[in-house]
Amino acid sequence: MKDGKIRLVVTDLDGTLLNSRKEVPAGFEDWVCGHPEIKTVIASGRQYYNIYKLFPKAAQKMLFIADNGGLVAEQGAFIYLNTMQPEDVKACVERFSVRDGHSVILCGVKSAYVKHGSADLEKNAHMYYERLTFTDDLEGCMEKDQIIKLAVFIEDYSAVSYYSGLTDIPEKVNVALSGDCWLDIANKEVSKGVALQFVQERYQIDAAACMAFGDFLNDESMMRQCEESYAMSNAHPGLKEAAKYIAPSNEEAGVMQILAGLDGQ
Repeated sequence: MKDGKIRLVVTDLDGTLLNSRKEVPAGFEDWVCGHPEIKTVIASGRQYYNIYKLFPKAAQKMLFIADNGGLVAEQGAFIYLNTMQPEDVKACVERFSVRDGHSVILCGVKSAYVKHGSADLEKNAHMYYERLTFTDDLEGCMEKDQIIKLAVFIEDYSAVSYYSGLTDIPEKVNVALSGDCWLDIANKEVSKGVALQFVQERYQIDAAACMAFGDFLNDESMMRQCEESYAMSNAHPGLKEAAKYIAPSNEEAGVMQILAGLDGQ
Protein backbone atom coordinates (compact mmCIF):
# COMPACT_ATOMS: atom_id res chain seq x y z
CA MET A 1 0.00 0.00 0.00
CA LYS A 2 2.02 2.93 -1.30
CA ASP A 3 -0.14 5.74 0.01
CA GLY A 4 -0.93 4.13 3.38
CA LYS A 5 -4.68 4.54 2.91
CA ILE A 6 -7.47 2.07 3.59
CA ARG A 7 -9.64 1.45 0.52
CA LEU A 8 -11.88 -1.34 1.85
CA VAL A 9 -13.41 -2.07 5.26
CA VAL A 10 -15.15 -5.38 5.91
CA THR A 11 -17.00 -6.21 9.10
CA ASP A 12 -18.96 -9.09 10.51
CA LEU A 13 -22.35 -8.26 12.05
CA ASP A 14 -23.38 -10.26 15.14
CA GLY A 15 -20.90 -9.89 17.97
CA THR A 16 -18.87 -7.41 15.94
CA LEU A 17 -20.66 -4.41 14.44
CA LEU A 18 -24.00 -5.02 16.19
CA ASN A 19 -24.40 -4.87 19.95
CA SER A 20 -26.24 -7.52 21.96
CA ARG A 21 -29.54 -5.80 21.13
CA LYS A 22 -28.73 -6.29 17.42
CA GLU A 23 -28.42 -2.53 16.85
CA VAL A 24 -26.21 -0.84 14.26
CA PRO A 25 -23.97 1.63 16.12
CA ALA A 26 -24.86 5.30 15.94
CA GLY A 27 -23.07 7.08 13.15
CA PHE A 28 -22.11 4.00 11.14
CA GLU A 29 -24.33 4.69 8.14
CA ASP A 30 -23.28 8.34 8.14
CA TRP A 31 -19.65 7.19 8.13
CA VAL A 32 -20.31 4.93 5.13
CA CYS A 33 -22.05 7.70 3.20
CA GLY A 34 -19.30 10.14 4.10
CA HIS A 35 -16.51 7.88 2.82
CA PRO A 36 -17.37 6.95 -0.78
CA GLU A 37 -13.66 6.38 -1.47
CA ILE A 38 -13.74 3.35 0.88
CA LYS A 39 -15.63 0.20 -0.08
CA THR A 40 -17.67 -0.85 2.96
CA VAL A 41 -18.47 -4.56 3.03
CA ILE A 42 -20.72 -6.43 5.47
CA ALA A 43 -19.79 -10.12 5.78
CA SER A 44 -22.22 -12.30 7.70
CA GLY A 45 -23.72 -15.73 7.99
CA ARG A 46 -27.09 -14.01 7.76
CA GLN A 47 -29.34 -13.97 4.72
CA TYR A 48 -28.81 -11.07 2.28
CA TYR A 49 -32.37 -9.74 2.66
CA ASN A 50 -31.97 -9.69 6.42
CA ILE A 51 -28.67 -7.79 6.25
CA TYR A 52 -29.88 -5.26 3.70
CA LYS A 53 -32.77 -4.04 5.85
CA LEU A 54 -30.40 -3.10 8.67
CA PHE A 55 -28.94 -0.26 6.59
CA PRO A 56 -31.83 1.77 5.11
CA LYS A 57 -29.68 4.84 4.56
CA ALA A 58 -26.43 3.34 3.28
CA ALA A 59 -27.27 -0.05 1.74
CA GLN A 60 -26.99 1.14 -1.85
CA LYS A 61 -23.44 2.32 -1.13
CA MET A 62 -22.29 -0.98 0.39
CA LEU A 63 -21.45 -4.53 -0.61
CA PHE A 64 -22.82 -7.56 1.20
CA ILE A 65 -21.21 -10.96 1.66
CA ALA A 66 -24.09 -13.14 2.86
CA ASP A 67 -24.51 -16.76 3.94
CA ASN A 68 -20.89 -16.91 5.14
CA GLY A 69 -19.51 -16.26 1.67
CA GLY A 70 -21.95 -18.06 -0.59
CA LEU A 71 -23.34 -14.85 -2.05
CA VAL A 72 -22.08 -11.34 -2.79
CA ALA A 73 -24.52 -8.54 -3.58
CA GLU A 74 -24.12 -4.93 -4.67
CA GLN A 75 -26.91 -2.45 -5.34
CA GLY A 76 -29.49 -5.23 -5.32
CA ALA A 77 -27.66 -7.44 -7.82
CA PHE A 78 -26.03 -10.78 -7.01
CA ILE A 79 -22.51 -10.50 -8.43
CA TYR A 80 -21.23 -13.80 -7.00
CA LEU A 81 -22.97 -17.09 -6.14
CA ASN A 82 -21.65 -20.48 -5.06
CA THR A 83 -24.59 -22.86 -4.85
CA MET A 84 -24.74 -26.47 -3.66
CA GLN A 85 -25.65 -29.55 -5.67
CA PRO A 86 -29.02 -31.12 -4.71
CA GLU A 87 -27.40 -34.45 -3.84
CA ASP A 88 -25.05 -32.73 -1.39
CA VAL A 89 -27.96 -30.87 0.23
CA LYS A 90 -29.88 -34.14 0.64
CA ALA A 91 -26.83 -35.85 2.17
CA CYS A 92 -26.45 -33.03 4.70
CA VAL A 93 -30.13 -33.06 5.65
CA GLU A 94 -29.82 -36.79 6.26
CA ARG A 95 -26.60 -36.38 8.26
CA PHE A 96 -27.55 -33.49 10.52
CA SER A 97 -31.35 -33.50 10.68
CA VAL A 98 -32.55 -37.06 10.27
CA ARG A 99 -29.63 -38.81 11.97
CA ASP A 100 -28.59 -36.34 14.67
CA GLY A 101 -31.96 -34.70 15.20
CA HIS A 102 -30.93 -31.07 14.72
CA SER A 103 -33.00 -28.47 12.89
CA VAL A 104 -31.78 -27.60 9.40
CA ILE A 105 -32.52 -24.43 7.46
CA LEU A 106 -31.99 -24.53 3.70
CA CYS A 107 -30.69 -21.11 2.67
CA GLY A 108 -31.65 -20.35 -0.91
CA VAL A 109 -31.24 -17.42 -3.26
CA LYS A 110 -34.96 -16.58 -3.05
CA SER A 111 -35.77 -17.61 0.53
CA ALA A 112 -34.77 -19.76 3.47
CA TYR A 113 -36.73 -22.95 4.18
CA VAL A 114 -37.29 -24.75 7.48
CA LYS A 115 -39.72 -27.13 9.13
CA HIS A 116 -41.73 -25.89 12.09
CA GLY A 117 -39.94 -26.62 15.36
CA SER A 118 -39.37 -25.28 18.84
CA ALA A 119 -40.14 -21.71 19.82
CA ASP A 120 -36.39 -21.08 20.15
CA LEU A 121 -35.69 -22.36 16.65
CA GLU A 122 -38.42 -20.22 15.11
CA LYS A 123 -37.34 -17.13 17.07
CA ASN A 124 -33.77 -17.51 15.80
CA ALA A 125 -34.91 -18.28 12.27
CA HIS A 126 -37.01 -15.12 12.13
CA MET A 127 -34.11 -13.11 13.59
CA TYR A 128 -31.64 -14.04 10.86
CA TYR A 129 -33.86 -14.69 7.83
CA GLU A 130 -36.02 -11.93 6.41
CA ARG A 131 -37.45 -14.23 3.74
CA LEU A 132 -38.42 -17.43 5.53
CA THR A 133 -40.70 -20.23 4.34
CA PHE A 134 -41.99 -22.95 6.65
CA THR A 135 -42.46 -26.25 4.86
CA ASP A 136 -42.72 -29.98 5.47
CA ASP A 137 -41.03 -30.69 2.14
CA LEU A 138 -37.42 -29.54 2.26
CA GLU A 139 -36.51 -31.63 -0.78
CA GLY A 140 -39.20 -29.91 -2.82
CA CYS A 141 -37.55 -26.54 -2.10
CA MET A 142 -34.52 -27.63 -4.09
CA GLU A 143 -36.64 -27.84 -7.22
CA LYS A 144 -37.65 -24.16 -7.06
CA ASP A 145 -34.58 -22.48 -5.60
CA GLN A 146 -30.78 -22.66 -5.60
CA ILE A 147 -29.42 -23.59 -2.18
CA ILE A 148 -26.37 -21.66 -1.02
CA LYS A 149 -25.86 -23.26 2.39
CA LEU A 150 -27.51 -25.15 5.23
CA ALA A 151 -27.69 -23.63 8.69
CA VAL A 152 -27.88 -26.22 11.45
CA PHE A 153 -29.51 -25.03 14.68
CA ILE A 154 -28.15 -26.78 17.78
CA GLU A 155 -31.02 -26.66 20.24
CA ASP A 156 -28.95 -27.01 23.44
CA TYR A 157 -26.38 -24.39 22.37
CA SER A 158 -23.57 -26.96 22.38
CA ALA A 159 -22.39 -26.19 18.85
CA VAL A 160 -18.75 -25.81 19.90
CA SER A 161 -18.47 -29.27 21.48
CA TYR A 162 -20.66 -30.86 18.81
CA TYR A 163 -18.47 -29.36 16.08
CA SER A 164 -15.26 -30.61 17.68
CA GLY A 165 -16.58 -34.17 17.62
CA LEU A 166 -17.88 -34.23 14.05
CA THR A 167 -16.96 -37.16 11.83
CA ASP A 168 -18.08 -38.62 8.47
CA ILE A 169 -18.96 -35.27 6.89
CA PRO A 170 -20.23 -35.49 3.28
CA GLU A 171 -17.16 -35.24 1.05
CA LYS A 172 -17.99 -32.14 -0.99
CA VAL A 173 -18.95 -29.79 1.85
CA ASN A 174 -17.31 -27.83 4.62
CA VAL A 175 -18.76 -27.27 8.10
CA ALA A 176 -18.10 -23.93 9.81
CA LEU A 177 -18.74 -23.07 13.43
CA SER A 178 -20.61 -19.76 13.34
CA GLY A 179 -21.98 -19.38 16.86
CA ASP A 180 -22.81 -21.26 20.05
CA CYS A 181 -25.95 -22.70 18.46
CA TRP A 182 -25.14 -22.58 14.73
CA LEU A 183 -23.18 -24.57 12.19
CA ASP A 184 -23.03 -23.49 8.56
CA ILE A 185 -22.57 -26.03 5.78
CA ALA A 186 -21.61 -25.06 2.24
CA ASN A 187 -19.40 -26.14 -0.63
CA LYS A 188 -15.79 -26.67 0.45
CA GLU A 189 -14.49 -23.59 -1.33
CA VAL A 190 -17.06 -21.24 0.28
CA SER A 191 -15.89 -18.84 2.98
CA LYS A 192 -16.01 -15.17 3.81
CA GLY A 193 -12.37 -14.99 2.73
CA VAL A 194 -12.99 -16.40 -0.74
CA ALA A 195 -15.93 -14.04 -1.27
CA LEU A 196 -13.84 -11.09 -0.08
CA GLN A 197 -11.06 -12.09 -2.46
CA PHE A 198 -13.61 -11.90 -5.29
CA VAL A 199 -14.47 -8.33 -4.22
CA GLN A 200 -10.81 -7.38 -3.92
CA GLU A 201 -10.04 -8.69 -7.41
CA ARG A 202 -13.15 -7.08 -8.90
CA TYR A 203 -12.10 -3.65 -7.64
CA GLN A 204 -8.33 -4.25 -7.75
CA ILE A 205 -7.82 -3.55 -4.06
CA ASP A 206 -4.73 -5.04 -2.46
CA ALA A 207 -4.94 -6.76 0.91
CA ALA A 208 -2.60 -4.11 2.31
CA ALA A 209 -5.36 -1.50 1.80
CA CYS A 210 -8.04 -3.58 3.56
CA MET A 211 -9.28 -3.62 7.15
CA ALA A 212 -11.38 -6.40 8.73
CA PHE A 213 -13.37 -6.79 11.95
CA GLY A 214 -14.70 -10.04 13.39
CA ASP A 215 -15.53 -11.99 16.53
CA PHE A 216 -15.88 -15.66 15.64
CA LEU A 217 -13.96 -18.42 13.87
CA ASN A 218 -15.91 -18.08 10.61
CA ASP A 219 -14.36 -14.59 10.32
CA GLU A 220 -10.77 -15.83 10.23
CA SER A 221 -10.60 -16.41 6.47
CA MET A 222 -11.65 -12.84 5.65
CA MET A 223 -9.27 -11.43 8.26
CA ARG A 224 -6.40 -13.23 6.56
CA GLN A 225 -7.31 -11.35 3.36
CA CYS A 226 -6.69 -8.01 5.10
CA GLU A 227 -3.44 -6.60 6.38
CA GLU A 228 -5.25 -4.58 9.04
CA SER A 229 -7.32 -7.09 11.03
CA TYR A 230 -9.16 -6.56 14.30
CA ALA A 231 -10.71 -9.13 16.61
CA MET A 232 -13.21 -7.65 19.02
CA SER A 233 -12.30 -7.85 22.71
CA ASN A 234 -15.31 -10.19 23.06
CA ALA A 235 -14.04 -12.43 20.24
CA HIS A 236 -13.30 -16.15 20.33
CA PRO A 237 -9.73 -16.73 21.64
CA GLY A 238 -8.77 -18.46 18.41
CA LEU A 239 -9.70 -15.41 16.37
CA LYS A 240 -7.74 -13.12 18.67
CA GLU A 241 -4.66 -15.20 17.92
CA ALA A 242 -5.20 -14.74 14.17
CA ALA A 243 -5.87 -10.99 14.29
CA LYS A 244 -3.27 -8.23 14.14
CA TYR A 245 -5.08 -6.02 16.66
CA ILE A 246 -7.78 -6.18 19.34
CA ALA A 247 -10.66 -3.69 19.10
CA PRO A 248 -13.02 -2.60 21.90
CA SER A 249 -16.06 -4.86 22.23
CA ASN A 250 -19.24 -4.71 20.19
CA GLU A 251 -21.00 -3.30 23.27
CA GLU A 252 -18.59 -0.36 23.14
CA ALA A 253 -19.13 0.27 19.40
CA GLY A 254 -15.56 -0.91 18.88
CA VAL A 255 -15.79 -0.89 15.09
CA MET A 256 -16.84 2.75 15.09
CA GLN A 257 -14.03 3.67 17.48
CA ILE A 258 -11.47 2.27 15.03
CA LEU A 259 -13.15 3.73 11.95
CA ALA A 260 -13.12 7.18 13.53
CA GLY A 261 -9.35 6.99 13.46
CA LEU A 262 -9.34 6.60 9.68
CA ASP A 263 -10.55 10.14 9.17
CA GLY A 264 -7.02 11.38 9.64
CA GLN A 265 -5.43 8.91 7.21
